[in-house]
Amino acid sequence: MSKTIMVVDDSASIRQVVRIALNGAGYNVIEASDGKDALSKLTGEKIHLMISDVNMPNMDGISLVKELKKNPRYKFTPVIMLTTEAGKDKMAEGKAAGAKAWVVKPFQPPQMLDAVSKLILP
Repeated sequence: MSKTIMVVDDSASIRQVVRIALNGAGYNVIEASDGKDALSKLTGEKIHLMISDVNMPNMDGISLVKELKKNPRYKFTPVIMLTTEAGKDKMAEGKAAGAKAWVVKPFQPPQMLDAVSKLILP
């Protein structure tokens, strides 16, 4: 059974790049355009990992991670944050919310797949 990863980013082109890389590595992908969209799509879905942008409209990535971790079903779901900000303050805030890894944009698909492989069990 292949693993399912939710990709959350307000940029359709970023979601496409990540989806193509993940599909090519054998993962199923659920896409969402922001935090609120992600939470609405999680109802009843089993995901093994979430990849989320930090800066998005409606609900940012840090708020999404906080909400995700409140739900017992997703409390232990690993999260990778995508960001253009490599600042220590933002990373500390994300880590405190429950993010396990960071990928800084722009990135190459192998960087993303490496981060995924470190957090998701085969």
